[in-house]
Amino acid sequence: MAGPSMGDLPFLPYGRQSVDEEDIAAVAAVLRGDWLTQGPAVSAFERALAARVGAADAVACANGTAALRLAYAALGIGPGDAVVVPANTFLATASAARHAGAEVAFADVDPDSGLMGVAEAEAAIARASRAGWRVRALAPVHYAGQTAPMAALAALAQAEGLALVEDACHAIGTVDLSGGHEVPVGAGRPEVEAGSLTVFSFHPVKTIAAGEGGAATGSDPALMARVRRLCNHGMMRTPDPGEGFADPGAALDAEGNVNPWYYEMAEPGFNHRLSDIHAALVLSQLGRLDRFIERRARLMALYAERLAPLAPLVRPPALVPGCRPAWHLCAARIDFAAAGRTRSAVMADLRALGVGTQVHYIPVHRQPYWRRRYGDLALPGAMSHYAQTLSLPLFPAMADGDVDRVAAALERVLS
Repeated sequence: MAGPSMGDLPFLPYGRQSVDEEDIAAVAAVLRGDWLTQGPAVSAFERALAARVGAADAVACANGTAALRLAYAALGIGPGDAVVVPANTFLATASAARHAGAEVAFADVDPDSGLMGVAEAEAAIARASRAGWRVRALAPVHYAGQTAPMAALAALAQAEGLALVEDACHAIGTVDLSGGHEVPVGAGRPEVEAGSLTVFSFHPVKTIAAGEGGAATGSDPALMARVRRLCNHGMMRTPDPGEGFADPGAALDAEGNVNPWYYEMAEPGFNHRLSDIHAALVLSQLGRLDRFIERRARLMALYAERLAPLAPLVRPPALVPGCRPAWHLCAARIDFAAAGRTRSAVMADLRALGVGTQVHYIPVHRQPYWRRRYGDLALPGAMSHYAQTLSLPLFPAMADGDVDRVAAALERVLS
C-alpha cells in the first residue's frame, strides 16, 4: 500500500513555538496567584536571563521593539543623532531609532551571511558624515542566530566614540568568539565607553517564547537603571543613588523614610512593561534553552547534509567564523534565476506540498518611508542577499525526517 503523499502530511510552518505542560503549569500558577503584572515572575525572569547571558542586569519588557526603544532612549539618542543599522533586518531596528528622533544610516551587509561587518559600518558612518549627521551608535543585528563580528565592531565603536546596541532578537544563547574568547550574546561590551546594550525578542517563532516579550541587558549599573525607569513611565520610587529625590520634603516622612505612595518622574518614559503571565512562560522556556539550541543545531546539520545534492541551486546558510550560533532561522540561499522559477512560485508550490517558508528580510532601506526620506540607496550586498534567501522550516518539534521531506519538496519544485 502506498504511503501518504507530501500534501497529506502535517503542514510544516517555517517556525513554531514549543510549549509543554510545564510551561502551561507555570502560566496557570500566575493566574491563580496574586500578581498578573510586574510581580515576582518578572523579577525571577530578569535575574535568570541576566545570569544566562552573563550580564549584570536585565530589564524585561513588552517585546523586542520596546527593548530597542528603551535602549536608544537610555543612551540619550535623539534629534540630530544618527544610528548605523544594517539593511538586512526587521523594520523595528530602524523604526525604533526614528521614533527616538534619530536619522538612520543604513549599512550594507555580506551577501551570503546577511551580516554587517566593519567595512559596511565604516561606509555607513562616512555616508552619514557627508550628510551632516552626528552618528551616535552602531546597531549590529545578529541575523538568523549568527553574530556580526562583534570584537571588531566594538573596537570601531570605541574608536569612534559610539554606543553599541546589539539587536540580538534572533540570538538568545549564541556565543561570540570573534575576539578569541567566548562572549555570550547579551553580556555587553564594557570596553565601549559610550554605552553597550543588547536587546532580545521572545516572539513565538524565536528560540524561547513569552507570547510577546523582550528584554534589554547590559553591565553598566547607571545605564541599566535608566532602562528600568524608562520602561515604567520614567518613575522612581527609591531615591537616585547619586542625587536623591528632587523634592525630599514631599518624598520623605519625619523619620526620613520614603512615603509609601511617593514617586518622581525625572523624564518621560514608556509603559513597556512585561506581565507576569508572559514572564512565567518565558522563564519556564529559558530552562529548556540549551535543549532547544541543541535540537536546532541537529536540524541545521541535517539541512547541510540533505541540501548538498541540490547545489549549486540551493545552499545552506553561510557559516560565520568566530561564532557558535543558536540557530533561529534556516535561511537557505537559492538561485531562483538559474532554476527558472520565481520565488513566489516556489513558495506556492512548497506550500501545496505542506512546507511553509518565509523571506527574511526585504531590505529596510527599500521600504517606502525610507525611500521618501533618503532616496534610493545603493546597497548591493543587502539586495543580493534578499534576492536569494528563503527561510525553511526550523523548530524543535521537527523530526529528522521532516528535513528529508523539505529537501525532497525543494528538489521537486526546482527541477
